[in-house]
Amino acid sequence: MGRGRFLEAAGLGIAAVTLGSGASASAAGAGPERAAESPSEALSLLKEGNARFVADRGTCTSLSVRRLELAAGQNPFAIVLGCSDSRVPIETVFDQIPGHIFVVRVAGNFVTADGLGSIEYGVAVLKAPLIVVLGHSACGAVDATIKYVQGGPKPPGHIMGLVDAIEPAVRETKGGAGPWLDNAIARNVRDNVRALTSRSSIVGDAVNQKSVQIAGGVYNLHSGKVTFF
Repeated sequence: MGRGRFLEAAGLGIAAVTLGSGASASAAGAGPERAAESPSEALSLLKEGNARFVADRGTCTSLSVRRLELAAGQNPFAIVLGCSDSRVPIETVFDQIPGHIFVVRVAGNFVTADGLGSIEYGVAVLKAPLIVVLGHSACGAVDATIKYVQGGPKPPGHIMGLVDAIEPAVRETKGGAGPWLDNAIARNVRDNVRALTSRSSIVGDAVNQKSVQIAGGVYNLHSGKVTFF
């Protein structure tokens, strides 16, 4: 779908939702103001929030007022493609209140067709200036893929689809210096950062126009720190 058709369809979808709910606000044009407008400001907010999380000095408290604000619309400053792992709560990791991060999750944090559509919506309609592909240490999906590549049994059901998507990063890092799992996790993040622009003209155009920046990062389960690259 071209950019024009996507924006048209997104607008129709928003209209349908607002008409159904009796509201008049669009998804991106109402609600609280965006906390950051530029890619650099957005990345700084995530880094500062993660530092607060690591130091156990989070600032997110009562959210009842925020919930009412968000009923009118959303203006997230970042899109995060993260892993489904329950140990990696995206907003908590970055000490951000609801409405600041548009989150897309799948085990193994890789780009899927549906996930890419969600990211394109975040870019084209919500105008978020930053996309982060976030992996994490000890990722079970990457570890399962390594075991399969080593000759282990084929995973059952649709789990094999996860393995198929992660397998290139695992094979690319086989035999490298350092722990294979750590290297594969980082490579999987980098591969999917590149996939965002190579597979989406919406994202690619936004990056070329410098209205959107893409960053990769790995969250450490032990320290709580996100290392960006």
